[in-house]
Amino acid sequence: MRLSTRNQLTGTITQVDLGSVMAIVKVRLDGGDQIITASVTKDAAVELGLTVGQPATVFIKSTEVTVGVD
Repeated sequence: MRLSTRNQLTGTITQVDLGSVMAIVKVRLDGGDQIITASVTKDAAVELGLTVGQPATVFIKSTEVTVGVD
């Protein structure tokens, strides 16, 4: 598969929380302790068969990323 998304980070799924509509998926990135959290539809998580311990690639394509703290 070829993608235009340039930010591709590999890691291992550490958590999958299925809600009624959405799922929260946490991926620990290779080579460190950084964790990426993604919100995906429950249907997508089930169709992909996402499970803890499974290798995964996180694709990040965004025109804006915002973080705020006090």
